[in-house]
Amino acid sequence: MKKIGIADTTFARVDMAKIAIEELKANRSGYIIIRYTVPGIKDLPVACKKLFDEKECDIIMALGMPGPKSIDKQCAHEASIGLINAQLLCNKHIIEVFIHEDEAKNNKELAWLVENRTREHVLNVINLLFNQENLTKKAGKGLREGFKDAGSLLD
Repeated sequence: MKKIGIADTTFARVDMAKIAIEELKANRSGYIIIRYTVPGIKDLPVACKKLFDEKECDIIMALGMPGPKSIDKQCAHEASIGLINAQLLCNKHIIEVFIHEDEAKNNKELAWLVENRTREHVLNVINLLFNQENLTKKAGKGLREGFKDAGSLLD
């Protein structure tokens, strides 16, 4: 049975893992979900590596909410580099789902964005794990998780 890892943080202002798990359960069965929560965003790379190595996950969602300050963006960038390295070391996908607090105009829009982007990335996880050809069909469509899609330049 396939295993999906969910790595999340206590720093986030929303329980993003709860949203992801709910969406995973609503969209497909036939896999085990393993959650690993860490304090901050820079802890996510090792959490993901442990989920691959110790829990034998097939794919992982790394969920985080960097703050709006320049140091938060720097930490998110460093975490992202760590996640890329973990993917390359393990030869498995980590779907990074970061929502920066300054992406939205207010808390209501931010909460909507967290939920929407997390749920849309769950579908990417399911497609990567079970139906990769679904992603190929969507290539070049300018799809965005969260806000409105950008659209294709050629359509």
